[in-house]
Amino acid sequence: MALAVLAGAGLFYLEQFHWYDVREEGRGTVTLTTVDGTREMLDVTGLSIAEGDSSPLKYRACFEIDATPQALADRFAPYPDPEPTVAPVTFPCFEADALASALAAGDALAFMGQENVTYGIDRVVAVGAGGEGFAWHQINRCGARVFDGDPPPEGCPPPPADTE
Repeated sequence: MALAVLAGAGLFYLEQFHWYDVREEGRGTVTLTTVDGTREMLDVTGLSIAEGDSSPLKYRACFEIDATPQALADRFAPYPDPEPTVAPVTFPCFEADALASALAAGDALAFMGQENVTYGIDRVVAVGAGGEGFAWHQINRCGARVFDGDPPPEGCPPPPADTE
């Protein structure tokens, strides 16, 4: 029993602390994709990032932006079906459940940050009414099929050799 508790504690430590690098950047930029497909960098403040090298999905960011979601919606591409994922306990600014609720209620809007930041993974950026911003990586429709071992759906680029 003690061995199981130690193993569980070790796994928790690795998932929450070891495989994430948490940084306070302060000022920075966030990239959004415009409705015509070009990328534009926007200045942000209070930028904090949690990311890890063990998976392309291990990316979360929190920031403040001087723009409303509605103002951004006029210029930037919306992200269909945003699904924020749970952040490590060492990154409390990113509350996935609260963000998902705000998105569902229309109190926040999600935008395409960057499509295929790595094959099959998009960077999603969401902004709330108070200028609070969040970013995370999410598997896109191309990645969902290819990562399951199927060929990419129509309209998707061919996967790199190392994803097959």
